[in-house]
Amino acid sequence: MTGTTARRTVVSIAVSAALACSTACTGPGGSDDSGGTTGPSGPTGSTAPSASAAPSSRPPALTGASADALRAVERVTGRAGSARVESTTVMGRELSLEAAGALGWDDGLTGTLTITYTGGTTAETMRRLGTTAMEARYLPDAYYARMGDEFAERVGGRHWIKYVYEDLEDLGGGAGAGFADQMRNTTPNQAVKLLLSAGDVRRVGAETTRGRRTTHWSGTVGGATEQTVDIWVDDRNLLVKKVERGRTKTGELTQTAYYSDYGVPVSAARPPAEDTADFKELLASQGS
Repeated sequence: MTGTTARRTVVSIAVSAALACSTACTGPGGSDDSGGTTGPSGPTGSTAPSASAAPSSRPPALTGASADALRAVERVTGRAGSARVESTTVMGRELSLEAAGALGWDDGLTGTLTITYTGGTTAETMRRLGTTAMEARYLPDAYYARMGDEFAERVGGRHWIKYVYEDLEDLGGGAGAGFADQMRNTTPNQAVKLLLSAGDVRRVGAETTRGRRTTHWSGTVGGATEQTVDIWVDDRNLLVKKVERGRTKTGELTQTAYYSDYGVPVSAARPPAEDTADFKELLASQGS
């Protein structure tokens, strides 16, 4: 494996794990409480759509019955603390993946997702390296991605790659700025926050989602690119489904997540140090 291929691969892994978590919890890029925008960069420099508009360009805050209903969803979902998630992400011609597992957000991000590459140029590269799926463990300070034996042989025999959130801040020429805060503070109710900033948010109506009666809400939010947000909420004010759509330099980004078993116990053990390679060290060892 050449240095260039190795660098692209470890960055692709970082983006895959970040996108899988963002799909499950915050949507493409996520938002922070200060009103700023974040968006991890793709393996070839593409940037996920910003999840919130700059404060000066935001529409007036939503008011009335719709606002009250969505704020109730935001509160209840945020307080639930954890959930099982299933998600899919398609990022243009570059990447498509599926993720499944459980995540918690009571005391920083914790949990485990199994991420499966299903298409795109990144999936083709990973298949050539003997990896079609990986386990990602999320902890409050970093996340870990477990690779297969063939890939491990190419990076010193270690199976896990450690990604400290701060180390991803400069990913893609600075496009990851704010990424550490986004990952630490991630919760499913971020999608509701996005809708509360939308100028055209509307209640679509009652629908059945995975056998559950839900209310469908939809809206469009601004930022670097226009993004649509749809959520389906059950009668307990918990998210059942979320769909977000936007555009990247490589094509349309579509992310869908399903939620169940709110409050499920969640844990993620830190992998053995002797079987773990650090993201920054890997990049440095492959040269600049």
